[in-house]
Amino acid sequence: EVRTVRSAVGCCDVSTLGKIEVHGPDAAAFLDRLYINTFSTLPVGRARYGVMLREDGFVLDDGTCTRLAPDRFFLTTTTANAERVYQHMQFCHQVLWPGLDVQLVSATDQWAQFSVAGPRSRNVLAKVVAPFDLGNAAFPHMAACELRVSGDIPARLFRLSFSGELAYEIAVPARYGEALAHLLMQSGEAFGIAPYGTEALGAMRIEKGHVGGQEIDGRTSARDLGFGRMMSSKKDYIGRVMAGRLALLQEDRRVLVGFKPVNAQERISAGAHLVPCGVPVLAAHDQGVITSAAFSPSVRHWIGLGLLARGRERMGERVVAADPVRDRFVDVEVCAPCFIDPEGARVHA
Repeated sequence: EVRTVRSAVGCCDVSTLGKIEVHGPDAAAFLDRLYINTFSTLPVGRARYGVMLREDGFVLDDGTCTRLAPDRFFLTTTTANAERVYQHMQFCHQVLWPGLDVQLVSATDQWAQFSVAGPRSRNVLAKVVAPFDLGNAAFPHMAACELRVSGDIPARLFRLSFSGELAYEIAVPARYGEALAHLLMQSGEAFGIAPYGTEALGAMRIEKGHVGGQEIDGRTSARDLGFGRMMSSKKDYIGRVMAGRLALLQEDRRVLVGFKPVNAQERISAGAHLVPCGVPVLAAHDQGVITSAAFSPSVRHWIGLGLLARGRERMGERVVAADPVRDRFVDVEVCAPCFIDPEGARVHA
């Protein structure tokens, strides 16, 4: 499935993503107070990746937010956090800022949504949304729009990528979901389309160094995950002050990096603890943990993401990924978390 997406095109059901509609004259101001980055400057017809913090300064969730109109936004959350994020937003609206003129609606079950990813994804979508122009000039990366497909079915089209490939997400009202899935597969038959699942999606996001629920585990800050530059210094937002606590700014924080086995034949285990080479595997020597791991068909060996003390300063260093439960002790090299296409050429193809 991964090889098909990387070389041709694949289709994945992403309907389980949390979906929240935010409407009202103060919608942009409301979102500015929730996210670490700014959404009031987002143009209509564009999407932006955003990160929310809890009140204690740790990351709550991440996702994309699309501006469909000056007073209308559509945001997505991770599947597991859909309810938690919606409750958080309702609390902020009803308790913290009841004076803001904004309305929230959970729309997770209202839309069936599919990701179409791969170098031939534009060819497949072009047949579905014709005569809509999917060219880079008309519909660049992070663009979004509302349109009609198959006659008069309302749809939303987003140029978003979690796999790192040229990719789109298309949503229709839930009752049309099965029909759209069949239409996408039929339209993509000539281009070698294949369905892919969440395991393949997880492997591709690890290859690109994208964080998931294993990294956003309630104990990581935005800076730990490499989002420090996203944290606006021009506005206030939930968690801003607490994110600046001394403990969260320490230089020896465990931060996100990548790992690859020194011996390409060995397997990396998620959950393995990281200890320096040549020392006993003891809790006293624990310097981090592998949070996500997968076999990468693209680089043809196991790869992992994890949190390592002073990790960004230790590129090229070797440590041991110790997994006593499975009796697996693997020498790994610290590397950048993005394993393929670090320049991002594919997503802009």
